[in-house]
Amino acid sequence: MLAFPSTYSVGITSLGYQVVWASLAGRNDLDVRRLFTDQGDPPHRHCDLFGLSLSWELDGPVLLDLLEQQRIPLWSTERGDDDPIVFGGGPVLTANPEPLAPFFDVVLLGDGELLLPAFIDALQEVRGEPRQQQLKRLAQVEGIYVPGLYAPRYDASGQLQAIEPIDSAVPARISKQTWRGNTLSHSTVITPEAAWPSIHMVEVVRSCPELCRFCLASYLTLPFRTPSLDDGLIPAVEKGLGATKRLGLLGASVTQHPQFNELLQWLSQPQFDDTRISVSSVRATTVTPQLSASLASRGSKSITIAIESGSERLRQVVNKKLSESEIHAAARYAKEGGLSALKLYGMAGLPSETDDDIEATASLLLALKKATPGLRLSLGVSSFVPKAHTPFQWQGVRPEAEKRLKLLAKRLKPKGIDLRPESYGWSVIQTLLSRSDRRLAPVIAAVRGKSDSQGSWKRAYKELKGDLPPWDEVVHGCWSSDRVLPWEHLDGPLPKTTLAKHQAEALTA
Repeated sequence: MLAFPSTYSVGITSLGYQVVWASLAGRNDLDVRRLFTDQGDPPHRHCDLFGLSLSWELDGPVLLDLLEQQRIPLWSTERGDDDPIVFGGGPVLTANPEPLAPFFDVVLLGDGELLLPAFIDALQEVRGEPRQQQLKRLAQVEGIYVPGLYAPRYDASGQLQAIEPIDSAVPARISKQTWRGNTLSHSTVITPEAAWPSIHMVEVVRSCPELCRFCLASYLTLPFRTPSLDDGLIPAVEKGLGATKRLGLLGASVTQHPQFNELLQWLSQPQFDDTRISVSSVRATTVTPQLSASLASRGSKSITIAIESGSERLRQVVNKKLSESEIHAAARYAKEGGLSALKLYGMAGLPSETDDDIEATASLLLALKKATPGLRLSLGVSSFVPKAHTPFQWQGVRPEAEKRLKLLAKRLKPKGIDLRPESYGWSVIQTLLSRSDRRLAPVIAAVRGKSDSQGSWKRAYKELKGDLPPWDEVVHGCWSSDRVLPWEHLDGPLPKTTLAKHQAEALTA
């Protein structure tokens, strides 16, 4: 059973979920069924494996709802030989699986292209053996983390000291696995019922070379990888365009593929005249009139760029290599190319941010509106959330971010700029999930079924506070770089010393 923590329309739009399902369904030794919050097999059907893909921290508690629905014990310690092995993967679990670790038997750290075949092959070797023997065998596979074979150790004050194996045969550290093949992923399911109806998605790049100091999509997925045009991208595009006329080009920075312009030229052939093309966020410095015209001629109305802040100083802090003149040029080129809208993404509450930096963001948007009349502008803005394996993992959420979101609204909405702020309150809960250790698991169990209420989280944390570190320390605290982190035993692409160096460089920028 392969589950997704949302409805079918949302889950089937996830390229990661599609790829995992196709990889497992393509094996002749597995019978794979899909499960979503609104559809799936009845719970009485037995399964040997129960998998979940997690892309967002706030989806984590849905795991418990799905386990209860399928009548699978919530806690891994309560499962016996007749219960399925519960496994999970995705960026959330690869970054910091610890808050959810007591609910998983197995966590796959890294890219599924490598991990899924190794996981299933190892499991087939020990099929029929007692559960603990199966888990011990799985723990020998690179990139496979079996939380039950590791235990946290705390000092007298409750500070985490280490997470250590309880069996000498288990490796002390587990390394994220990185796929380095020439092809990346593309849709295996095209359906009008998806959140993006009838779209064929193609992953153009994986990771991002820019290394913005807060960015999980960049740091966790290093190195930056680009499939070749002729052997990777074109065959992937062709596989879908026989079934649909809608193409989505995905990646953290798709236009930084070294052959992206050649891909657009190939897509400009007459046989693709009725194909609608959309791209995910692009680097502002790659926006040209030619790019905008190509997208406009293929049905795109807008283009999306991330600016993070209107403040030149703050962009330097976060390593956003982007000048104000380049942002203005991107807006001008979008309009010249025939696009009708520009979507921008920014953040509030970044480390070292002041009210003046927020004012600079408002001033930049107002200047863009004046310089490019007729171009619709929207600003999506979120509160900074610290992520594991990034240089800002030691920084906390800043309470002043909430009032700064309101300040942006006050400055921009009356001027006709569409502001789309994310909830500060949910950023706090997201941080709780991204920074905590296993002691958060009872809180997650307590809020199941009502995890969509911020108040439920705070009440559950308060009721269990005797076993938990202070809320403010986890959410708002700025930690020292020598602190033992909940993900200390999991090796990401860059060592902790390098991340600390990047943080020091950022904060002295």
